[in-house]
Amino acid sequence: MPDNPTADGPPVPTEPHRPRYLFRAPPTPVSFGLIVLLSAVIAALVFGLTPTTFLEGWLLVFAVPALVAAGSTGGFAALLGGRFEFHRGAFLSMTVLLVLLPISAVWRLALFLEPGPTPGVALLAAFLVGPMLWFRHLSLYGVSRPSHLRSLPVSLIQPVLYSVLLFLILPVTVVELVVILLCAVIGFGCAVALLRAADRPLRREFQSSGVSLIRPLLDHVAERDEGATGALEGFFAKFSQPANLRIALLAFFRGGKAHATVALPTVHPGPFAALGSSDLPRKLAAELGAAGGVVLTPHTPCDHDLDLPSGEEVHRLGATAREVLASLGTGLPLRSSPLVQADPTSFARAQLVGDVALVLVSQAPEPTDDIAFSVADRIHREVAAEGGPRVALIDAHNSYVEGRGDITYGTPSAEKLVRDAKAAVRAAVAASRDGPLEAGVGVRDGYDIGRDGIGPQGIRALVLRTAGTTTAYVLIDGNNLLLGRRAPIVKALEAVVDVAEVMTTDNHVVHEVDGGINPVGERMPTAALVQGAMEAVRAALADLGPADARFGSLEVPGVRTLGPGFTARLLTSLGDTLTMFQNMLVATFLLLLTGSLVVVFAFR
Repeated sequence: MPDNPTADGPPVPTEPHRPRYLFRAPPTPVSFGLIVLLSAVIAALVFGLTPTTFLEGWLLVFAVPALVAAGSTGGFAALLGGRFEFHRGAFLSMTVLLVLLPISAVWRLALFLEPGPTPGVALLAAFLVGPMLWFRHLSLYGVSRPSHLRSLPVSLIQPVLYSVLLFLILPVTVVELVVILLCAVIGFGCAVALLRAADRPLRREFQSSGVSLIRPLLDHVAERDEGATGALEGFFAKFSQPANLRIALLAFFRGGKAHATVALPTVHPGPFAALGSSDLPRKLAAELGAAGGVVLTPHTPCDHDLDLPSGEEVHRLGATAREVLASLGTGLPLRSSPLVQADPTSFARAQLVGDVALVLVSQAPEPTDDIAFSVADRIHREVAAEGGPRVALIDAHNSYVEGRGDITYGTPSAEKLVRDAKAAVRAAVAASRDGPLEAGVGVRDGYDIGRDGIGPQGIRALVLRTAGTTTAYVLIDGNNLLLGRRAPIVKALEAVVDVAEVMTTDNHVVHEVDGGINPVGERMPTAALVQGAMEAVRAALADLGPADARFGSLEVPGVRTLGPGFTARLLTSLGDTLTMFQNMLVATFLLLLTGSLVVVFAFR
């Protein structure tokens, strides 16, 4: 249900904690059930279907070691200073069996086609120790603790128990024992080689281990663990640079209290999840508290260079926002305009509120994305030089196509935007007239990032009735709006208001699910988006009442930001890491199989 404001000021929603995952392991009972099933299949391939031999192989050799490892991996890891949850332990044991399944199937096929040269059951069973240890150590080193010394004992639980129980049902000789040891050494060596190779790009570029960040990332995304958040933000902070930023507030007051506040910080809401300035709309609403009324934080013209690396910097921004809000004195002049644009091809539309021009930028229906801060700064300076009103710039961020739509300084699109913004401001001034202002806000919340692609601030609407027209601004808490979704939303809204625009916050908290970018409209049908926007606008229309607008801004000096080029360097390094991992995963697995086969045939 919409969270409508009350006479005492609207509530500021806080984020209910609900785990979100880039990847989710299956429920523990499912993992245990698959362990039993896979153990039976592998035992049938390795030991055949003779009842006694099959049952011994199924239960003793494969099922019991896997089940014991599933139950004890977490506790043993904790004793050695690591962390591996029970459900992950069960999933790991099950996945190890998945790795062994095709190897066993190929061996059975080889035995059927060429029984003479194919190694026997005992040697195959010894051979399987290598892949078992290889996969367990990869997983535990990355997720539990990035220490070979402390991860190896935990990695050995399943292969050691497997080997011991194997001795009970097979006449294992010294030869098979030597093969088991050599295959285990090869498996461990291949795991170490893979981990070192995958870690090299981040170590080279940032002198930090990427593998050591896996566990904090999992804990931050799943649990918002403070220690994990601190570790990740500490990594970002090491490479941050100071910048002088600015925050502007356009607030609408009733009865001496802010009923709604449009917050416009020159901060990008990234880099990811809730790290740094990511999830900025919710964080800034919490920083302003009930004193800010319903807080709307649309995207301002800036990019990842102006991501904040830590919560500490966000608190500095919030403290300045509270200072600005407290300093807002008398209302703006009672003169305003509709939301207008100079011509239909313009990138900009503007509405005059007192002596402030609220300028919205969008290239829709063409792709539109980040606008360089330098372009916005030029617009501010040139409008001021021409004696125009103060400018509050918003990047509507409402027409997404991957890799397209950025506006960078000095490009033809940047030059067009500067011209269009100035023309829109002049058109708004020309269309303005004296008269009272009414404002209303509405909130439609209850959305889920994974299901809907919408962040914790949901859909918020600000409706202004002035100069004989009613204008609706709809703000969706998400990362851009898929190309083609804006038009049907605006068309539907303009059945109940004179002019409408839909924007997104560019909140990077929505990246923490599978699929990464997660633009609005990818997970939610257009009809549902239209319905949500309409509900918010209708609530805002019902909330309309006389208001006075107030505007203020302050500079925040020396704020730490990720700075120019950091995100590009990080993404390049992560891309290199992924490529290296994929290539080395195949290479080390083939090396493991080849090396182990050499050992098996050498001792055959």
